[in-house]
Amino acid sequence: MSLEQIKERVGHIELEAKRQIGSTTLIAVSKLQPDDRVIAVLEQGHLDYGENRVQEAIRKWPRLKANYPDVLIHLLGPLQSNKVRQAMELFDVIHSIDRYSLVKRIARIADDTGHCPKLFIQVNTGEEEQKSGVIPAETNALIKATRALGLPLEGLMCIPPISETPALHFGLLAQLAKRNGLHGLSMGMSGDFESAIRIGATHVRIGTAIFGERSKVTLPHNLEKF
Repeated sequence: MSLEQIKERVGHIELEAKRQIGSTTLIAVSKLQPDDRVIAVLEQGHLDYGENRVQEAIRKWPRLKANYPDVLIHLLGPLQSNKVRQAMELFDVIHSIDRYSLVKRIARIADDTGHCPKLFIQVNTGEEEQKSGVIPAETNALIKATRALGLPLEGLMCIPPISETPALHFGLLAQLAKRNGLHGLSMGMSGDFESAIRIGATHVRIGTAIFGERSKVTLPHNLEKF
């Protein structure tokens, strides 16, 4: 599907679900995509882009943002402690907060710089050992700790297990968010974004359907589906 077709489909599902048209942010996942493909989407006026690795984003986006200053860059992949300052300088939204030590480091840097991206806590709804994210039973505590430090927490994010029905995990994420008074739900990718929108996703993450197939590289299991 083209970018325009995907946007039309998102709007159609919002209408079916009796949601406000335009209430779902479409993140174009540009990881490992060549610049010409990314620029082609930028030229269509799309503003939200997702990356999994801080270093790749640093190589790509400062240069592109010089020509497209209104774009918003979302970090979707795991964030290492030694990359936090760089991530906070570049990304507008971080979707992969998953531990208290990371929250404390972000808070310290935010105090130093007076700036913090919007944050989503990643929940490992399937409790998979190989996947990042806080387990559901510990999510409330991490939300409380993040808020106590005055950080801009927008919502929750999940990546469902590939062998299970995504809607079950989207529903669990929505319940956790509602219980804690959070609006943002970052969930849904190319194969399941329609289900995610029906359950309340505010952000969906779509890559190859927009840009085409990526370069063939080996990725960690929890990054493969973006």
